[in-house]
Amino acid sequence: MDQVLRFEAHAFGRPYHAARVRIPARASDTELHTHADFHEFMGVLAGSGEHLLTTGTAPLRAGDVVLVRPSDRHAVRGSAPDGLEFVNVAFPSSLWQGFLNLTRTASWPSRGPVTFHQPAAVPVFEHALDRFQSDPTTYDLLRFWIDLLDLLAPADRSGSGVPDWLAEACTSMRAEDNLRGGVPRLLELAGVSAGHLSRSMRAAYGVTPTGFVADLRLEHAASLLAATNLTIAAIATRCGFTSQSYFTRCFTTAHALTPTDFRHRSQRAFVP
Repeated sequence: MDQVLRFEAHAFGRPYHAARVRIPARASDTELHTHADFHEFMGVLAGSGEHLLTTGTAPLRAGDVVLVRPSDRHAVRGSAPDGLEFVNVAFPSSLWQGFLNLTRTASWPSRGPVTFHQPAAVPVFEHALDRFQSDPTTYDLLRFWIDLLDLLAPADRSGSGVPDWLAEACTSMRAEDNLRGGVPRLLELAGVSAGHLSRSMRAAYGVTPTGFVADLRLEHAASLLAATNLTIAAIATRCGFTSQSYFTRCFTTAHALTPTDFRHRSQRAFVP
């Protein structure tokens, strides 16, 4: 069975995670894995290797940039003689989609990882890694996206293919008052029928309205746990959960940590 990775298992409340990875040349395949709730950009700095996919392998070389999405199964292998060195930048899928909605940036609709050859992007990845090592902010993540998309923007810049009404409603749901209102509030903001909202969200984002709201609530809860001293009950209420026990069950299922354990680990993650 493929390994399934979750964003908060590595980031612990930070807006993104960045790492320099070196994979030596070797004959054996790396285990395929998928992402539960995050996207990642990989920028190849040096060497060469292969991207292992369900459809086969694709070569990797210095200057390549790869976008990997949660639905993608993949792994990376280094090639002789020097292996592969890259910077990996991972971030929550919900934040990424919110950024695309807000900026009306076109995405890449094809399935599977998307690869570009853009050597000029290497400094963008190095800067994101440097900022990550000194208490990164959401602004740092936005700057990474903007700098990178200036180099990699899709050919069709006329729009993301997401209806304006849906993009605006999803963006508005990030406000805490709207988030507490749940799916009924999302329906009000969208101004369409429940069936039309469900079909449109599945087509645009591959999720149901219920799943979208649940992901936003858990994302906001993770931020509050990491950045505030609010009680678990208060955080559950602010995020729209009906009870502390229900919130704890949902959060533990999503992150494989209780809210209390997550808070302790997120606080330690910032200690030098």
